Amino acid sequence: MFIQTESTPNPATLKFLPGQAVLNAGTADFPSIEAAGSSPLASRVFDVDGVTGVFFGPDFVTVTKDEAVDWSHIKPAILGAIMEHYQSGQPVMGDETGTVGHAAHDGPDEEIVNQIKDLLDTRVRPAVAQDGGDITFHGFDRGVVYLHMQGACAGCPSSTMTLKMGIENLLRHYIPEVTEVRPVAA
Repeated sequence: MFIQTESTPNPATLKFLPGQAVLNAGTADFPSIEAAGSSPLASRVFDVDGVTGVFFGPDFVTVTKDEAVDWSHIKPAILGAIMEHYQSGQPVMGDETGTVGHAAHDGPDEEIVNQIKDLLDTRVRPAVAQDGGDITFHGFDRGVVYLHMQGACAGCPSSTMTLKMGIENLLRHYIPEVTEVRPVAA
């Protein structure tokens, strides 16, 4: 098994590509070891000292490390943990409780929210997935769109620029009711 790695815009996060499917649908975010209980793979990766977050996409695993730890010290152990997992035959997820998607929204703004979700799914999420992350809809209130950033996007130094200059401009262009985009914590 050959696992490729790619850097991300977030220096504390690396993207690992095992060359096979990680999740069949959606994404899964494990911002702590406690959250990883539903995933044998995430639990294995968290066993590596210095790992502070794990995120799954369709064909990648994004790992976030503690700032005090150097990638050269933990990258081989992470590669080993991912390889061991796939050789073990265990499922990536014990159940699907870790998978995430857009928050539900109904009410008078339902049509606007559906347009926002559609733009996120077709224009934004594919681009941020290439960087090892995901952005999901969290809410819409009085012109403000609230988005949840995950994987490499969470804590990325350029995430504010991505939100304000990229996503906010895109949504405002297509949906005049949108006035601002803000991040939300998990």
